[in-house]
Amino acid sequence: MLDFETLSQTIAGQTVLCVGDIMLDEFVYGEVSRISPEAPAPVIAVQRSETNIGGAGNVARNIATLGARCIFVGLIGDDDAGRGLQAALKQETRIEPVLVVDPSRPTTRKVRFVSEHFSTHMLRADWEQAAPATSVIEQQLIDAALRALPRADVVLLSDYAKGVLTPRVIRAVIDAARAAGTRVIVDPKSLHFELYRGATLLTPNRKEFAEATRSRAQTVDEIAEAAREVMQLAECEALLVTQSERGMTLVPRDGAAIHVPAHQVKVRDVSGAGDTVAAVIAVLLAAGADWDPALRAANAGAAVAVSKKGTATVTLSELRRRVLPEASLAAEEKIITSTGDLDARLREWREQGLRIGFTNGCFDILHPGHVKVITEARATCDRLIVGLNSDASVRRLKGADRPVQNERARAEVLAALEAVDLVAIFEDDTPLQLIAQIKPMVLVKGGDYTREQVVGHELVTAQGGDVVLVNILPGFSTTSLVARARQGGG
Repeated sequence: MLDFETLSQTIAGQTVLCVGDIMLDEFVYGEVSRISPEAPAPVIAVQRSETNIGGAGNVARNIATLGARCIFVGLIGDDDAGRGLQAALKQETRIEPVLVVDPSRPTTRKVRFVSEHFSTHMLRADWEQAAPATSVIEQQLIDAALRALPRADVVLLSDYAKGVLTPRVIRAVIDAARAAGTRVIVDPKSLHFELYRGATLLTPNRKEFAEATRSRAQTVDEIAEAAREVMQLAECEALLVTQSERGMTLVPRDGAAIHVPAHQVKVRDVSGAGDTVAAVIAVLLAAGADWDPALRAANAGAAVAVSKKGTATVTLSELRRRVLPEASLAAEEKIITSTGDLDARLREWREQGLRIGFTNGCFDILHPGHVKVITEARATCDRLIVGLNSDASVRRLKGADRPVQNERARAEVLAALEAVDLVAIFEDDTPLQLIAQIKPMVLVKGGDYTREQVVGHELVTAQGGDVVLVNILPGFSTTSLVARARQGGG
């Protein structure tokens, strides 16, 4: 689970070097109520317009709004659109633009005409020259990227096939980054993934992946099989396939594939969703996150982006609200008091395709060891249920003088943790019956247990779930804390 408070502080110290195709995105909003008398074409009554930094520039903006710094290397023409982009980038305090100017080509510009009422794209007009940069411009791009590389914590190549990321530029940046021990993320456009050989992660969309692998992979296993074949050619560590409404599948070179379902949102505009995914992944990897939480955050970022109009950016607070939707609930709203309430919540989560996790304990006096287990448990799933022994159960297990706090007090303290989505109190000595009702896909306990000692492990593994043991934090024990307190110790 992502600790957003700590993450915010860590991200602020990270720098992402982004190299790619910048463009000027314009959105003209209006309504169509008639056909032109001059030709059989709709007439749009313009109501408003917006101009945004688009393409790889939108990746840079997302990096900045997430709180990191971005050194952006791109290519513009000697024209009004290029000067407009330069002026806009100067307003972005967390972006350091390094724009190479090529007078022989126009700045890429896209104008979209959108129905204000229906949020439907009716027409797009493009001004561009997609030919690769000349050798002179290539060298300027390479020089700019390599000068910035020593200051970067991660490199992101955003390829829109508009001429910046030529094979020579790609090779020079990836090789230099690998030599420096800096990870490289590529949002690819070429269907020949071997062009990006040596990158850490490739992030193709479903169409790009299908064409590059020449496969019709649909299931997670099929995607993983096809991905591992091309990963051998590309020599990358992982491949992330974004699949719009189907969610995202990440295939690491070592380990099992991870799939996350798409968030249920009202889609307003898909423009730039891939930019957001690449930016979130880059920023979180730079901040030290593992694949799983980085993937879930990127998935949440895509949901936020498509729910906005135009070329959108995403903030860390917006990510937090998507990743931890229950965090804003009052503690009492997270405490389950009836079997029917639990079944209703489980049904809702399963309909959304969410991965449900479970851990349990007495949690008599909540200490850092407990928090570590709960936090790491949340990182393994989309929703975490904590089973809590009732007062009667604790007395049978711990003795007549326990618990120190009653079950309601213990439940409220647990429910106050943002990593916890639900607290379910059980009366039995073990949570076996509760686990059978929940049917979690992941069961988590502290590392002082063996896999075989974890109650319910047979039920979970029989349905294809995972049992995860979390290394305990030494020096913390409720029993010893209670003993010291009763003895008057510190």
